[in-house]
Amino acid sequence: MQWTLVIPLKPLARAKSRLAAASGDGLRPGLALAFAQDTVAAAAACRAVRDVVVVTDDALAGRELAALGARIVPDEPGEGLNAALAHGAAFVRAAWPKAPVAALNADLPALRPVELARALDGAVPFPRAFLPDAEGIGTTLLCAGPGAELRPAFGTDSRARHAASGALELSLDGVDSVRRDVDTGEDLRAALVLGVGPRTAETAAGLLIAD
Repeated sequence: MQWTLVIPLKPLARAKSRLAAASGDGLRPGLALAFAQDTVAAAAACRAVRDVVVVTDDALAGRELAALGARIVPDEPGEGLNAALAHGAAFVRAAWPKAPVAALNADLPALRPVELARALDGAVPFPRAFLPDAEGIGTTLLCAGPGAELRPAFGTDSRARHAASGALELSLDGVDSVRRDVDTGEDLRAALVLGVGPRTAETAAGLLIAD
């Protein structure tokens, strides 16, 4: 089974606000873009992915991510993360009504195509499934198989909310890069240890991340 991924991205000027303490506001938008670029590039290289759709209103991000092969969909609802994901999923299903759709975070700079494929393959037997983040509180991947609604519930305590919605939690080994989202300087340090993509590595070069 090949999936269409929906990746939401805020306008870069507002993205990754919790990183400001580590990066400063000058570098923060560039890091947010680099995270998204490395995420999209890895997703597009994954054998289990047919297409990548990015929902964003940021013109620069749209151009850069389209150059990596993503389809860019304007965030017409403009009502936050879950509305953007529902809008992206509706865009996909309008063209391919039975397509398997997965929501993926845009801040996975260490993402490995083979690990993403392992996670997506793990979701195949279930109508809806999700992968919790490295902290075990949030969600980095939410999958809806053919005919199932995505029903995103990202945000605070999304692991519990997705479980309560009936989605199955995937318990998989060897998918650390899919779970390692980056919101803080500590998160970025952990991603750098895993090994980030080239754009994040270049943008974060020389940035001091405290132990």
